Amino acid sequence: MVFLPPPHLASASRPAYAEAYTNILTAHRRSPLTSASSVIILVAPDVDALCAAKMLAELLKQDDIMHRIIPVSGLADLERMKDELITYAELHTLILLNMGAILDLSSENWFGEFSMKLTVHIIDSNRPQNLANMFAGGENGERFIIWDDGEAENMGEERKAWEALMYEPEPDSDEDSELDDEDGVRSHEEDDPDDDDEFSEQGPSGKRRSLGDGDRSQEKRRKLDDVSHHLYPTRYRFIKHMIKQSTRLSREQRDAYHELITKYYGSGSWYGQSASATMYILATVLERVDCDLLWLAILGLTFQYTTARISRDTYDKYHSIYYDEVFRLNPLPPDVAANTTDAITAMSPDDLSVRAAEELRFMLFRHWTLYDAMYHSSYVAGKLGIWKERGRKRLTGLLAKMGFSIPQTQQPYAHMDLDLKHQLRAKLDSIAPEYSLVELTYPSFVRCFGYRASPLGAADAVEAVSALLDVAGGIRMEVEVEGARHGGEWFGGGRLWEGGRDEEGQRMEVGSRQKDGDVDVDRDVDGEERKERSWWVKNFWAAYDALTDIVPLRDALSLAMSLHRAIIRQGTSIIDKQDIRTMRSHRVVVLSQGPDLALFAHPGVLARLGLWLVDALRDRLPGTKIGGPQGRGKKSLPFVVACLNEKTHTYVVVGIMGALDFGDVRRNEFGLAFIEAKQRCNARSRHSTFDASVLEIEQEDLKLFLETLCEVGEGY
Repeated sequence: MVFLPPPHLASASRPAYAEAYTNILTAHRRSPLTSASSVIILVAPDVDALCAAKMLAELLKQDDIMHRIIPVSGLADLERMKDELITYAELHTLILLNMGAILDLSSENWFGEFSMKLTVHIIDSNRPQNLANMFAGGENGERFIIWDDGEAENMGEERKAWEALMYEPEPDSDEDSELDDEDGVRSHEEDDPDDDDEFSEQGPSGKRRSLGDGDRSQEKRRKLDDVSHHLYPTRYRFIKHMIKQSTRLSREQRDAYHELITKYYGSGSWYGQSASATMYILATVLERVDCDLLWLAILGLTFQYTTARISRDTYDKYHSIYYDEVFRLNPLPPDVAANTTDAITAMSPDDLSVRAAEELRFMLFRHWTLYDAMYHSSYVAGKLGIWKERGRKRLTGLLAKMGFSIPQTQQPYAHMDLDLKHQLRAKLDSIAPEYSLVELTYPSFVRCFGYRASPLGAADAVEAVSALLDVAGGIRMEVEVEGARHGGEWFGGGRLWEGGRDEEGQRMEVGSRQKDGDVDVDRDVDGEERKERSWWVKNFWAAYDALTDIVPLRDALSLAMSLHRAIIRQGTSIIDKQDIRTMRSHRVVVLSQGPDLALFAHPGVLARLGLWLVDALRDRLPGTKIGGPQGRGKKSLPFVVACLNEKTHTYVVVGIMGALDFGDVRRNEFGLAFIEAKQRCNARSRHSTFDASVLEIEQEDLKLFLETLCEVGEGY
């Protein structure tokens, strides 16, 4: 068994997280070669992985275990890192955070050729997971350990199908006797090296069927064969070999098993338990939880919810667990009112407690003006249509009806009259429904930072850390200086964000810093890619440090505000200019010019723009089904957003599957569609991240790729 169940499903014969962690400690202490490279943690570039890395590093530090944390941006970066790691003789434990679950890690293409003493732990919230990693046995397979969230317990059918195709074909003598002649003919066809797709093109009767006869299931199976061969070729070839050589398993049963595996891999991508939640469960079992670890786990959960990776029901399930933990670790005095957004204040200069609170769906409202917070909220934008003059007047009318004057709403929320802040929730509950704003709050958490800063909401912290991660170095962004608004040409405006922590007298232009340094990062890549990687690593560590340091986190709030201004500016322009093209099964937006083009060339920022468009247009566009009007499943809002990177002459393409109901989530099926489309049209492209629905494609190939994607969408 190579997947670890959560503690509540563990038993004496099935170890859980704590036993795996103990094995890491034991291997480190018994290793004759002990160094910081003995335990290496590879971290993906998202807030959840950052929080999990911080939590795991704290646990290892308490046990005096030396380790290294290495940021990995995508598949190409992971391949380069693999070539480096194989030279580390002292390496015995490799931990992958939010990466690797879909890869066939035991194959020779990844870590199959590493020393047998190496153990690889996969803590990944991405789904689906590679079945070979979860169910493969043997000495090599046992080295790869999936930290599961309990989902594998419900995959009995998939496991049975995988094992039947891989190891134990079930005997069926009746079928064998009836198909002896056909198998003889079939064996000659299978021996033909030019006939690689015969299995996917033949039916149970053994007769060849054309892919053009309308049998979509056979066509889909062929597509998934290609995708499987692309993602995990060794396992794929072995499974095909076992299928062809088996004469004991009936062809009908074999087709049924193959269809089940195809359905599992072909149902799109989704997300399971956050990596930070897995780390918090480990800390709970080890009896080491504290407010710092709880806060990081909350940030990981909030990140999944605010980026539409999990549904509201899933969020509520984990929120109830953290809610109990908050009151267990942070008992409030009886006279302190809880669960109100205006009553969250530090009780002492050293108060670092975490409180439960109802969070408003207003962007950074505790640190921005009330008007700007509402204006930059995707939920409010969708309901009021703020990209039009009529929508902005409705927003002003809503505030006026609540009794909030324009001067009050145009100053920072912290400086508003106290009685208005106390009345805000009650006013919104009574008046906002008239404007269709009925889901303005959701349960969340707030942390106090004593005298160092005002209380910070979990959603605000996630926005700040995400901005540090997503805004690549070299992008000049103007951030507003508090108190400088409406100051005119000479006294207004703000300062330039220089890609790091600004200090008076030490600010340097991004361009000059890139010219002077950043050499020898990787001699195998060109100058632009070397600079991009160098600045991405700097952004990673800036975000990592900000998780536990309120000073850079507070400074990053202004960067998050500037980022959302750019998103609103670009989203409003897209809608006003009607740049959204409606295809048969999805909608397409292509950005090829504009002042913020360099900003949206980053996949994280481009995905945010896509999510904003989904939220803004959810109530204004009809839903579609994948595959056109006759497609399967529920209606959704699939968006493909592409942005030109002028430096590399490529387009970054992001596929987003939005749901028609607010708080609902659809599985993202664009990953398989992108792979199929680029294979059909032979587009020059690469997957620069771990997300299959993010693709970088040559500028000249974009038009052909989008046309092919429209054709591919009919089969998904």
